[in-house]
Amino acid sequence: MKSVLVPLAPGFEDLEATTIVDLLRRAGIEVVTAGLHAGLVQGARGMRVQPDAALDDVLGREFDMIALPGGMPGAEHLKNDARIQALLKKMAGAGRYTAAICAAPIALAEAGLLDGKLATSYPGFVEKLAIPGLRLSADAVVVDGKVITSRGPGTAMDFALGLIELLADKATRDQVEAGLVRA
Repeated sequence: MKSVLVPLAPGFEDLEATTIVDLLRRAGIEVVTAGLHAGLVQGARGMRVQPDAALDDVLGREFDMIALPGGMPGAEHLKNDARIQALLKKMAGAGRYTAAICAAPIALAEAGLLDGKLATSYPGFVEKLAIPGLRLSADAVVVDGKVITSRGPGTAMDFALGLIELLADKATRDQVEAGLVRA
């Protein structure tokens, strides 16, 4: 079974985090939410979540993907957390997926994972950074190799469905999407 780590930092974007976790679990993918610190984590919109684990308790585990929800100041916390930065670099070095939505691509940028990539983010976040060779896109979801980025809360469902397709297959994505009655 594929596994995904979803770190939750104080001020995470509630809609993005819950959409990622919910849809991936519907696809039968193991999702582990991990707070940067032990205990409840409050999202940007006030939702309080009890993560499955504290980040320190899962750092030794192997995951197929790390998916970073955005939100502020959550994305800044992810960008500034040395453990997250080390984990992003380790996963990229091992050829695993690194994914971020909304403002969270700034954490990928901090780890050097957007250098020379095609990417997107919430308007105004990645554009203001000096990232060597970055090509910006206005697409809802951008996949460049093992780096996946997305625009914001409104693209969270497309982002999560795209992650399912990468980790499982198109049939699984289509099955999950059909159950959502999006059309």
